[in-house]
Amino acid sequence: MWTFGKRIAVGFAISFVLLMGIGSAAYRSIEMLTKTSYSVAHTHQVLERIAGLLSQLKDAETGERGFIITGDEAYLEPYRDAIGSIPKLLQELRELTAGNPRQQKRVDAAEPLIQAKLAVLKRNIDAVRQAGGQEQAAKLVLSGEGKRYMDDLRTLTEQMEGEERELLNQRAEEVEAASGSARTTIVLGTLFCLVFISAAGFLLTRSLTNQIAGAVQHVQRSSTELQTAANQQTSGAKEQATAMSEITTTISELLATSRQIAESAQRVAQIAQQTVGAARSGEATVDQAHESIAGIRRQVDLVVSHMLDLGKKSQQIGAVLDIVSELAEQTNILAINATIEAAGAGESGKRFAVVANEIRELADRVAGSTKEIRVLIDDVRSAVNTTVMATETGSKAVDAGSQQFGEVAAAFKQIAGLVGATTEAAREIELSTKQQTSAVEQVNLATANVAQTTRETEVSSGQTLETVSQLASLSRDLLRLVRPQAAMS
Repeated sequence: MWTFGKRIAVGFAISFVLLMGIGSAAYRSIEMLTKTSYSVAHTHQVLERIAGLLSQLKDAETGERGFIITGDEAYLEPYRDAIGSIPKLLQELRELTAGNPRQQKRVDAAEPLIQAKLAVLKRNIDAVRQAGGQEQAAKLVLSGEGKRYMDDLRTLTEQMEGEERELLNQRAEEVEAASGSARTTIVLGTLFCLVFISAAGFLLTRSLTNQIAGAVQHVQRSSTELQTAANQQTSGAKEQATAMSEITTTISELLATSRQIAESAQRVAQIAQQTVGAARSGEATVDQAHESIAGIRRQVDLVVSHMLDLGKKSQQIGAVLDIVSELAEQTNILAINATIEAAGAGESGKRFAVVANEIRELADRVAGSTKEIRVLIDDVRSAVNTTVMATETGSKAVDAGSQQFGEVAAAFKQIAGLVGATTEAAREIELSTKQQTSAVEQVNLATANVAQTTRETEVSSGQTLETVSQLASLSRDLLRLVRPQAAMS
């Protein structure tokens, strides 16, 4: 129970294997022909080198004989060319026959013969160049030594040419055999492939006809059911599109409301933020005032301390004034006594009496000044006491003000904390409202997409219904093509 795809795959696989076999045989034959052609070309190169070697020796011998007969150096040009070309030809011939030991031996045997032949030619040429040497050279030529060397070389070259020609005949037979095998393989393989492909095509066509007929009947039944379902889907899509339109309108109104709530929450958050700033500013002002009152309290305490020191100093000044007053009284008494004594001394005591009188007046002035200083010190003491009492009263007032400022600062801190909590709550409300707005927008977008999809589904349902109708008609036409009798029934 293979599927149609598997059958086609197996048919193509067998055809591919057969074609690969035919192609491999053809490739091997072509490769063999290519190798044989290379070998043939190689053999021709060997034959060309052998023929070239003999030709160069003949040219050298011809030049030598022309020089012996005429004595003209111009006839030695072929000889010189042969001397330059023969070693190169020998080297190339040795390289071309490197894979053939018999040919290598013949090349090794031919090399001393060539050297000997060239030596004989050179000897004859040298003999001609001497005085009266033409007759001597003619005798050397007639001796037949150079001919023997040349005959031996011809024998060796004929052997080499014979072996190379045998190789040519052998390779020609190999080519004929390979080409015949390739022709037979290609012809038989092609005939077999044609027969196999024809049989496979007939079987696949018959199987395809049966399978398509069954599938078309099944498609026809399914298209009828699908047509009914498409009608129902079209009605449901229309109802769904109407409901989605109403949902989209409701969500749009909800989105507008959410945006208004978000804007209000944002304004509340801004006002709360401003209130927090004002509360923090008032708190800072109260803290500065509290610091100022603390500084005033410190200054008042310092003034009281200085006043108390001033009172102590005034008492010390009073004690000193008592001593000064007592000294003034004693000085006055002494001055009076001195005046009395000066009056008793007569004329000599007048000067002393003047001095005593000045001292007494000075003592009176000191006593008067001491009384005035005492009055001033009493006034200073009274002022210091009054200042101390006023300062203590002010210090108490400063303490009371500082306490009140502390309470105000605590109240401002509490207000700032409450306003901060209100700001956080407003921010949370704003964030929640924004999230709600974003969610509503996403829902609105999703609803719009669903509505669009619903409309597309409605359109698609119509197209599906039309496609199903076309499919039903197509299945009937296809069944009529495959099985006309079943389509008519």
